[in-house]
Amino acid sequence: MERLVVGVDVGGTNVRSALVNERGEVLLRARQPTRAGGGVGMVLGQLSTAIEKVLVGAGNARVEGIGLAAAGIIDMGRGVVTTSPNIPEFQDLPIREMVEKRFGLPTLLLNDASAAALGEHTFGAGRGFHHLLYLTISTGIGGGIIADDRLYLGAQGAAGEVGHQVIEAKGPRCHCGSRGCLEALASGWAIAREAKRRLKKQMTAEMVHRAAREGDPLAREVIERAGEYLGIGLANLVNLFNPELLILGGGVAKMGELLLGPAERALRQRAFALPAGIVKMVPPALGDDPGLLGVAAWFFKQGGRK
Repeated sequence: MERLVVGVDVGGTNVRSALVNERGEVLLRARQPTRAGGGVGMVLGQLSTAIEKVLVGAGNARVEGIGLAAAGIIDMGRGVVTTSPNIPEFQDLPIREMVEKRFGLPTLLLNDASAAALGEHTFGAGRGFHHLLYLTISTGIGGGIIADDRLYLGAQGAAGEVGHQVIEAKGPRCHCGSRGCLEALASGWAIAREAKRRLKKQMTAEMVHRAAREGDPLAREVIERAGEYLGIGLANLVNLFNPELLILGGGVAKMGELLLGPAERALRQRAFALPAGIVKMVPPALGDDPGLLGVAAWFFKQGGRK
């Protein structure tokens, strides 16, 4: 009998759910707006609806359980999102227990970037590689670590917060409360903040990217500056983990050479020659699905064990 799991990726904008088999094939999909800012009840309601749509679509097929991928600091032992910068309602939220009780199915919880790393390693660009890092560069910056073919989670499941390595000790304030984090210098909101500071008007990262593509020198400078900071962060990670592969996903990474060119130059200049000599920077192969597929793969590997 085919093994099936509902994979769910809870993001700051959308809750995406899918019915996934053990081969990493998506059989059904659903999407609901997260409605972050509408209260924890609203967000949990949207999450439940996204799961329900897939379970109803699955009909009489036997679904083994639910895998949740959520942004934020995860206490995996308790199944709790302790804090989530893009979903402020998720503060010490026992989301695993809530979902398990609601649907009566075994449920596992994993950080979304760790799930994406596992998804790409199992089904995507990371197949055949033993050591890799996945970075999602979007509104914020998150990361997941594969070491010796295994997802590295740390003592409590909170490893991989690469966006909160400090690049400038007295740099801009980060949403996490610290200063000078990589996320505060190279994320989508950081690019928008820097453009606003320099242009004295409200901007989004998408607007800055569009202006840069049209040749605006200030927009290009803002993105290149963010790319250099990103490269410094990547150099730190290459020196720490000696990966074979850096998979760079997320909406901001789609800025391409404007951002990633300066990032790669800074990486090559700053990392030690030995680890820098082998590491490759590549895009994800799974599009928007690495988190969904990764949390499903985690459920299959764990057999539903918490």
